Amino acid sequence: MQSEAARRADFSAIRYAQVWEDADVLLGGLAVQPGDRCLSIASAGDNVLALLTKQPSGVVALDLSPAQLACLDLRIAAYRALSHQELLELMGSRPSTRRLELYARCRRALDADARAFWDRRSGAIQCGIGGAGKFERYFAVFRHRVLPLVHRRATVLALLEPRTAAERRAFFDRHWNTARWRLLFRLFFSRAVMGRLGRDPEFFRYVERDVASAILERTTHALRELDPSDNPYVHWILTGTHGQALPCALRAEHFDTIRSGLDRVERHALSVEEYLDRCDTGSFDRFNLSDLFEYVSMDHYRRVLESILRRSRRGARLAYWNMLASRRRPDCLADRLRPLDELARALHQSDRAFFYGAFRLEEVL
Repeated sequence: MQSEAARRADFSAIRYAQVWEDADVLLGGLAVQPGDRCLSIASAGDNVLALLTKQPSGVVALDLSPAQLACLDLRIAAYRALSHQELLELMGSRPSTRRLELYARCRRALDADARAFWDRRSGAIQCGIGGAGKFERYFAVFRHRVLPLVHRRATVLALLEPRTAAERRAFFDRHWNTARWRLLFRLFFSRAVMGRLGRDPEFFRYVERDVASAILERTTHALRELDPSDNPYVHWILTGTHGQALPCALRAEHFDTIRSGLDRVERHALSVEEYLDRCDTGSFDRFNLSDLFEYVSMDHYRRVLESILRRSRRGARLAYWNMLASRRRPDCLADRLRPLDELARALHQSDRAFFYGAFRLEEVL
């Protein structure tokens, strides 16, 4: 089956230098067991590596974009060649003046294609590879040009201070949620601006909601109801680093487990549709499908689900996000796929990568 998204969008450059999907939500939903075989959208590689913390027998990482696979390749090389602290420096999670030196140590572990890709991007390496994507540059524009028009640096840093739930809501209501904040947020995160600077305009083809209003609602939840001080995604958007909060795959307690499991990662420059056509029945136990279905028609979504079901073992789980286009198991598959809605809703309420309108979790019958 041919990928619908591949026919319309450009996948030649780094779109996402980080995975903007909360791996803690993903792992909580998939409940990966030792020995499970997983299929995952590669993106920048963070959640592929996060799956290794559960010790599956293997993780197949798929992406249409050679640039995204190069991000995964460099991460794998960094886990092999660097210490945990050095990995954080290379990513941009921590300050560093030696990122080119760190890259030189990783370079030897890259294949020729990935080496050539990153050799041409020394500037991106010097700034931290976690900021090298179009989406991260979009946030950098917001951080440097829009946010200062709304809040002083002191207010931004104050938002990131630990508080009780009541104190957090009071700070947001009194100091952050101003009319200017809401106005400039709606302008910058509108469909037009996001399509030009952040995501491919084709990714909005099936979106019917008001983009800015939906994202503002989710951002309000993240800043008011969740804890910004412990949110690596908020930290990066507002400051350009992760602060003391780190995504799952970058935490010190997972470093050795991930490093020991790197040989279990198998990567392919293929779409999910193309790869599944090559697989036997009953090949996988867990699927991380990112927000894949956001970009395709309902008919194509159904056909991909049917293909996944043919390659799934009984009890397999599928996890995916809806950002703005609603996708959930169609009724015609009710006898083969069971939504785990209660768990999915609970996990979505804690989702620190807060842009998504829904988290979907489904189990193969």
